[in-house]
Amino acid sequence: MENWPAWETLLLWSGIFSAGAFVAVIAGVPWVVWRLPQDYFSRRRRQVLRETPLAMVYDGVLAALKNIVGAGLVALGLLMLVTPGQGLLTVLVGLLLMNFPGKYRLERWLVMRPGVLRALNWLRRRRGLPPFDTPRARDLSGQ
Repeated sequence: MENWPAWETLLLWSGIFSAGAFVAVIAGVPWVVWRLPQDYFSRRRRQVLRETPLAMVYDGVLAALKNIVGAGLVALGLLMLVTPGQGLLTVLVGLLLMNFPGKYRLERWLVMRPGVLRALNWLRRRRGLPPFDTPRARDLSGQ
């Protein structure tokens, strides 16, 4: 019991981080979903948006920062699997922030789950945006 104040502090900060992560996810996910183009998940490959030399430097710095933040979230999420917090959700957000081979395939696989696609399209509908095109819907239309 002599270490109780240390545990109490750790639990307090874990709870604060958990609440902050929850609020960030609640605010951040809709913002990202609204900014994605309608055909984002129906493309075979991810589209490069910037091609100027300055934009490539900017993208490199941004990618490094995203990978550092993503790795930190994965580590914290793994810690939250055994402490209070949304560990699985934090690991998932961290993975989706990071750049790694096969990430786009993972994103497409996740979105093709019926409940996930339905929830994302519900967010888009609330904003007045068209639903995401899916690879299946695109193949059926003959494009």
